[in-house]
Amino acid sequence: MVRRARIPDAKAIHKLLITYAKDGMMLSRSLSEIYEAIRDFYVFEGPDGTVVGTVCLHICWEDLAEVRSLAVAEESGGRGIGRQLVEKCLEEARDLGLKRVFALTYKPLFFQKLGFGEIEKAELPHKIWSDCIKCAKFPECDETAVRIDF
Repeated sequence: MVRRARIPDAKAIHKLLITYAKDGMMLSRSLSEIYEAIRDFYVFEGPDGTVVGTVCLHICWEDLAEVRSLAVAEESGGRGIGRQLVEKCLEEARDLGLKRVFALTYKPLFFQKLGFGEIEKAELPHKIWSDCIKCAKFPECDETAVRIDF
């Protein structure tokens, strides 16, 4: 079940994100950053009540948001959890009147199946790159930029 994240979910979100950050698959987020942005997060709660997936919709500008921090527990992969989480973000983006949503990803095919198209990173506003400076791979980013327009 996809639902809004709550304060008690922060540590589980952090644990999921750290797993992927250690492998260089996403930026690390501190527990403090997660608490500060908890209202931007959704979680997928498994049948036993544990958080097995998470995603964040980060609003960047009046017409632009980013899907970030998408992570699904390895043992829960392949069940459509990531798709459901991203779809929830897209639903919220439409409800807010946003016109575009982007993501930086190592799995562009996943996003393309949801209607995103590949774009040049140069199309993204420079403001977006403020988080990229924290990445060990900056400025040699090897992620793919994808975007969906409404």
